[in-house]
Amino acid sequence: MKNTSTTTQSETNLIFWFHLLITLSAWVLPFLFWWPLVWAVYAIVHLQFALFGRCLINKMHDLDEKDNKILYTYVLEWLGFQPNRKKLKFFIRQVLYPVLAVFAILWQVVLGIKPLIF
Repeated sequence: MKNTSTTTQSETNLIFWFHLLITLSAWVLPFLFWWPLVWAVYAIVHLQFALFGRCLINKMHDLDEKDNKILYTYVLEWLGFQPNRKKLKFFIRQVLYPVLAVFAILWQVVLGIKPLIF
């Protein structure tokens, strides 16, 4: 059995697609899960930014964050868009998750709409 410490290309691709899936799921969490759980998930995501200054999964699939490159900019640029990386990174890291957390409260508590799963 061969023991290597490097990540293979297929492992990197699998981690990338997993990262994309969980990143996109953040947009629908307020519809699926009870708002305190949603808040906990967003808090954990925000905490990693505060403690480590980066997304920990980016490193797992070799996405270097220099020049403000994050998963969103990588995907948007792959699709042919040229977003302002600095502004997009700020929006994702400082605005998006708090807005989604408030939306979860509005959707479930104020409007009284129950989550679809739990």
